[in-house]
Amino acid sequence: MTAILDTSFLFALADQSDRNHKRVLAVAQSTNEGLVLSVVVLPEICYLIASRLGHKAMRHFVSSLTTKGVRVEPLISEDLVRVHEILQQYADSQLDFTDAAIVTIAEKLAVTRIYTLDRRDFSIIRPSHCDYFELLP
Repeated sequence: MTAILDTSFLFALADQSDRNHKRVLAVAQSTNEGLVLSVVVLPEICYLIASRLGHKAMRHFVSSLTTKGVRVEPLISEDLVRVHEILQQYADSQLDFTDAAIVTIAEKLAVTRIYTLDRRDFSIIRPSHCDYFELLP
């Protein structure tokens, strides 16, 4: 099985003082599935880590991606059509670009599991390839 990583999960994993750190760490340590990181999540999480935890922590995070076998998935121009559709469909919820891109990549790769703490956004989305996403932790 494969799961997609969201910014909220990654930040809680990086920040040992985060109230969700132990929960996400337990999931990260117990997983044996393939992990996918949308390329649009990468600058977002690097900015958050650098601005809140420091440049050294951000460098450590980037280094850890190279050793953990995380697949960085690009967003190609054809994907932007679906991102826009999702943003339009959920305009009342003000879904952000990154979340719409994650959904697009999940649909493209037929991934149903997302590692996230963002229950609000991902629980309202009805993906085209399954009834709902499985959200962990």
